Amino acid sequence: MGDPLDLSDSEDYGGHDDHHGDYSQRMEELFDDADDDSKDDGDDELTDEEEGFLYTGMDAEDSSVGYRQQLRDVLEQNEDEEYKLNADEVERSLALDSDARASVDDEEKLLQRDDSNSLLHYSSGTTSIPPSRVTSPGIQSLKLYRPFLDHTVSRLRSYTPQPSISPVNKAVTPSSHFTIASPSPSQFSSMSRLSSSSNPRNIQSDQFHEPVHSIDRDVFKWTDLSAITQEMYPKSSAKASSVLGTSSAGLPTVLAANGLLCVGTEQGKIYVYDFKQTLRAVCGSDLTAKHGSVTSIALSDDHTCIASGHMTGHIHLYDLKKPNSPFRSVPPVTLSAVSSGRKEGHLEGSCIVNIGFIAGRHTAIVSADEKGLAFFHSLGKLLFVEAPDILRILGRYPDSSLSQKPPPRHLPPLVQNDGLEQGPNVRANRYTILAMAPLPLGTPNPTDAYDLVALLTPTKLVVVGLRPTPKTWFKFPRDPSEGTSRFGCKGVLAWFPSISRSTSSKLPEASQAEKQKGWPSESSVAPMLAFTWGTSLRLVRVLESKIMGQAKNVKPSGIEMEVGTIIYELVRKWIMEDDIISVQWLNVNQIVVVTSTTLGVYDITLCRLVEQVDFDGMSLSPSNRSTATNASARADAIHVVSHRVRAYKGKIFLLASDGLQVGTLLTWADRILALVQAGDFLKAIDLTRAYYAGEAPGNRNGLPDDPDLRKEVIGEKMKSLMNASTLWIFSEDRMVGETHRTPDGRGVDRTSLFEALVTICCRACIALSDFEFLFEDLFQKYDDAGITTIYLHRLEPFVLDNEIRHVPPRITQRLIHLHEEDGQPEHVERIIWHMDPSCLDLNQAIRLCQKYHLYDALIYIYIRALQDYVAPVVELLGLVRRVQQYEKARTKSFEEQGSILDDYTIEPTTANAYKVYPYLANILSGLIYPSEEPLSTLDAVQAKVDVYTFIFFGRSNVWPPGENGQLVLTSDEEGGPEPTYPYARQLLRFDSESFLHSLDIAFEDAFLNEESRNINRLIIVRILLEILASGDLPPKDVTFVNIFIARNVPKYPQFLQVAPSVLHAILVSLAQDPDSRTREDRQLAVEYLLSVYNPHESDRFVALFEAAGFYRILRSWYRQERRWPQLLSTYFDDPQFPTSDILEKANEVLSLSCRSNKSCVPTGLAGTISDTLPKLLRASIRGTAIVLEEYLPQLHQQALDSLKLTDDGHQSQFEYLNRLLGPLGGNDEDSTTHHRNGKSDNLENLRQLFIALQCQLHPEGVIELLQYLPSEKLDWTQVFQTCEANEVLDAAVWTTNKIGGPREALVQAGSYQQRLTLQIAQALVESSLRNTQHSLEILQAVGRMGTAICLEHSQGPSTTEVSSEDLWFLLLSRQIQTVQLLADSQPSKNWDSQCMTRNDLEYALSSTRSLVQETFGALVSITSTRAVSFPRLFKRLVNSAPTSMGNHYTEFRIVLGGMLDSYRSDGDMLVMTKHLVDGDLFDIIAAHQRERDRGWSPQRGICSTCRKPCLPIWGDFP
Repeated sequence: MGDPLDLSDSEDYGGHDDHHGDYSQRMEELFDDADDDSKDDGDDELTDEEEGFLYTGMDAEDSSVGYRQQLRDVLEQNEDEEYKLNADEVERSLALDSDARASVDDEEKLLQRDDSNSLLHYSSGTTSIPPSRVTSPGIQSLKLYRPFLDHTVSRLRSYTPQPSISPVNKAVTPSSHFTIASPSPSQFSSMSRLSSSSNPRNIQSDQFHEPVHSIDRDVFKWTDLSAITQEMYPKSSAKASSVLGTSSAGLPTVLAANGLLCVGTEQGKIYVYDFKQTLRAVCGSDLTAKHGSVTSIALSDDHTCIASGHMTGHIHLYDLKKPNSPFRSVPPVTLSAVSSGRKEGHLEGSCIVNIGFIAGRHTAIVSADEKGLAFFHSLGKLLFVEAPDILRILGRYPDSSLSQKPPPRHLPPLVQNDGLEQGPNVRANRYTILAMAPLPLGTPNPTDAYDLVALLTPTKLVVVGLRPTPKTWFKFPRDPSEGTSRFGCKGVLAWFPSISRSTSSKLPEASQAEKQKGWPSESSVAPMLAFTWGTSLRLVRVLESKIMGQAKNVKPSGIEMEVGTIIYELVRKWIMEDDIISVQWLNVNQIVVVTSTTLGVYDITLCRLVEQVDFDGMSLSPSNRSTATNASARADAIHVVSHRVRAYKGKIFLLASDGLQVGTLLTWADRILALVQAGDFLKAIDLTRAYYAGEAPGNRNGLPDDPDLRKEVIGEKMKSLMNASTLWIFSEDRMVGETHRTPDGRGVDRTSLFEALVTICCRACIALSDFEFLFEDLFQKYDDAGITTIYLHRLEPFVLDNEIRHVPPRITQRLIHLHEEDGQPEHVERIIWHMDPSCLDLNQAIRLCQKYHLYDALIYIYIRALQDYVAPVVELLGLVRRVQQYEKARTKSFEEQGSILDDYTIEPTTANAYKVYPYLANILSGLIYPSEEPLSTLDAVQAKVDVYTFIFFGRSNVWPPGENGQLVLTSDEEGGPEPTYPYARQLLRFDSESFLHSLDIAFEDAFLNEESRNINRLIIVRILLEILASGDLPPKDVTFVNIFIARNVPKYPQFLQVAPSVLHAILVSLAQDPDSRTREDRQLAVEYLLSVYNPHESDRFVALFEAAGFYRILRSWYRQERRWPQLLSTYFDDPQFPTSDILEKANEVLSLSCRSNKSCVPTGLAGTISDTLPKLLRASIRGTAIVLEEYLPQLHQQALDSLKLTDDGHQSQFEYLNRLLGPLGGNDEDSTTHHRNGKSDNLENLRQLFIALQCQLHPEGVIELLQYLPSEKLDWTQVFQTCEANEVLDAAVWTTNKIGGPREALVQAGSYQQRLTLQIAQALVESSLRNTQHSLEILQAVGRMGTAICLEHSQGPSTTEVSSEDLWFLLLSRQIQTVQLLADSQPSKNWDSQCMTRNDLEYALSSTRSLVQETFGALVSITSTRAVSFPRLFKRLVNSAPTSMGNHYTEFRIVLGGMLDSYRSDGDMLVMTKHLVDGDLFDIIAAHQRERDRGWSPQRGICSTCRKPCLPIWGDFP
């Protein structure tokens, strides 16, 4: 039968390769510490051929242990004892034949070849940015460019101050120009031939970093059970038939895999194999084969009996010792036998879809069929005679007459499915069983005494107990909104038996009921039940609860005692994206979930999918549908799939359409082992690191949940992998082996391999917090091989990212020397201040800093290595003095010679000199410069004391203290006089804003709170004031000092007690500064100061603030004193105030003034509004109209006169009046109509002007406006004249109807039509196209207005003596005459190319004819009234037509013909619409009928979308 298949976790994942350069065969150093005693007993079965390659080099240790066992020892798992034993039991018994081994070998070789193509790519770009050159100043600016502080981040500016320290050093330190990310694991295999640059500046973080979860990985390891497949499937069925002497097996249909592999077939037989793929028995015979294919199967708990359910309703029990014939059989019954009450059971032809053994009994089973009937069968014997007892536990028989009769008293159904099924689509048979399973045996648990059975229906989960008496214990209803699809409700379920709580530490937490009962910790855990409806998966814990009650069958009766009851607790609920078609428990914490497209593993402790792969779930159903027609027709497809997926002791068995497969969920050790055997050891190390850090994707089976325990398990393995990888890379065999050769003999560049090894080991050592291997063993290997440069370049990014701070001095020296030789001092500087000072060679570092002016690194050494916090200030003040001396010489050169010195020579010095300010900001805040890491508490206090004392010392000081110290001078001239407070003064003179910015940051530190110190905030402020009093600071610096004091006095009132006279002087100084560039900054500072200081000379300060342009302060002042005109003026005078907000503020000021002035606008404020009216109108015309109407309506005319002077005066006036008088205030949603309660006395004049503007600009809306305006306030004669003068004739006709009646309006319309017709006819005769289109539009508008007047008169009550027929006659006669007149018009014969053609005449005629047809259509719509007789009216029109206009019947014929064609087309459209609606309705009804015929029906008439009844509910169905 072939070689045995070993599916244990320690199996070989690939064939052995004879290549000596294969890394998977050169890993013996991994296992130096392997313990021979830890070998598994199962390894004795390995043959010599299966033993792994043993390394026999000079450095190899003497070991007789095989390679695979050594690797397993390194990656051994700490699994649950019981689970591991059970898994080993399965693994030792499974077998692999030679074909399967070959296929696995081929697959592993293919994976290894694929990995060899994975290369590492580096970017050649550099991240180093050279500092920009400073532009030389021109004639107007002789001061050097200030590179430190931008005004947008300065704390002295009007921007929002930052509450925390700003990273001021980022703008000046070279490190801010160099960005390099931490490297991440390489992505190439050991066979990569791509070499990369060793320069760390060329590494791009996004290209070098690969998240662990992006690594391609296998989730399951699948193996074909080829021996079983060859015997069971058609190509090998002849062999099985000849050997066993039986008929053809037929296609497999169902599978059971708990202890043995049992496969049911279409021929009604069951083939039983052990896990070595040995055929143990064939259950069934030719007689039982007549009962149809096996549709459900179950194996007893002791693996000795098999129960099978068949398509025809038969049930058989087989003893594996005598498998030829069943030792018990349950035949189906007929409806007549059931009706008579003589028998109970499955009906003939009912497919058995579920079957199972009850507990450990062989003759007690439960079964369910496709018709929704479930039974309990007790098939025992009484006096050696079979005495079956069958109990119906769910469902009703399909006979309706039988359902009216009560069932036999001795056979009551335990569960009644009440109500119709939920959801939009359900089966016609309301009793449908989706799944059924009895509780399997496990660790003894109180629930075992009840013989529980779970049944899943489309509406509920039901759990019944068969002992001590049959009873339904609980029901779990389904939410109607879940678990449904267009294929109806689908569901499956699976039990996990009770297990010992001491088995695993990863078991779910004990339930509340268990805790309340006080069960001991060593007791078993209650069983779990997983069940699904559609896409939802639920987990419930089923347990026993004790309550006080009266026990049955106990004497004496009536005594209360503890009675057990079965309850449940909902543990989890989870939703999948697709319908779940199968669930199986993989282990106590994980469930295999199969959908039509995926196969996943759900972890109940993590509440999420930990693994998921693409998988065609429907491929598990039989592919040959012709041979399984009956089963497909009778059983739901989900039952077919759910019976072909089984899980047993960590293995997944799939009965596919082409063979039987077994799969194993790969653990962390399996994945690492696979990478090692594929030769990609770098990924193996990085994946181990990911598991160590808890970042690895997928399951973590075999690893402890506790991080400390997990790190303890993985840490040593990772060290061993790094050590073994290093030994292999630098081994002699590999250095001269095949990995350095190519077919053309040129060799292979292995630079990338050595680079990646350093990167991976750095990441691993960082995770371990153990760098001994990295700095000792690994560095020594690179040093011995002469490739230290590679090592140093790969180490540097981790140092710069502060991931590695402690590097041995010998390595640090080599790294610094490397960049010194390359001429890259900026790299040296970054390395120094990223390194712990104890790791530096101070002599080397200081020498380089002084040689290349590396002040960032030098300051770092002073602070961290020498604890000298003043020396950096002294060094930088020396640079400041040099820059100031240069500026003085530069100015002198310009004044004397008219030339400017070259600034390029001083630029580096200037940039370094400005570092004094970020240094002060950091060190006075207790931070290290330039890394901004916090100093220790003692060091921070000492640093602040030293620096404050030095900077604010009253005279020049000597540094360092002692005999060797030198006097630190600040004078621009050598030997010049030194002022008081020379160092603070020098910092102010160099850049006062930067210095005060740093002090503002330092003021936030609590160090200055203690007044007992020699330095505090008040002392600093007094020193600054003393420096100001000397008068040698320029005005700009004086302003910044005043701003600094003004903003800090309110912030620290308890510490800064400044005299009022000083505050007064600061206010005056800030207000009198003429520099407009600092206006906002000074205004904000004054606002700060006014919050704590109230000056007495208010009028004087108001004048100062007005001159300074402090409008924000003035507004607050004026508002408080209710000086409304001045307040409003500040909004108009402030150039920075948004124009769009002026109107809102004006309305606010007017509202406030009215409240304080008896609802009247003060005269002065009205004058201000009048003077600033043009500005208000520029802000918003419509808004100004609202404001003026509300408060100052007398200014309307002034506003209109002002608008008239603008470029678009008429349009602006119209917009103003439209907002004031138009419908709905000009169509604003939140507006009101002001004209109805208007306060203006001249609104009549405004209305007439509004009408005139409407006629000029928007004539189409004149009638709507006239309908809206109050008629009693309009002069209609003037309105008529206005409309007529502006050629809005339809409005003039409407106005005539309003004041004179319909007849006068139609007469007026007739005159207009006649005039317009003559104009058009004249234009046609003269071939002049001017105004023809406009005249036609006016003519149509007048005609439609006449039609509207006639309709209004005809449909409503008549208020005039003129009949409706006469009105229609007046209208139609004039329109027909218009058409006839135009028809008789002929263009002149002499026209040129620009004259009107015949098409223009046709257009005019079609327009007028369509107007006549439109009028006739309106007339026909009201001919049902007695007021108008269409025949009589038509006759009058024909008789009244003048005969002098040619054939006067022609136009009547054309008009009537057009009307009839229009009606005919409308009729055709209605007929077509009716046919379409009828067709759609027929299709919908037919589809609905087909669904009903298939068994689906609407759920009580409830809409599936809105969940509301479609029809009244008459009552529930029985």
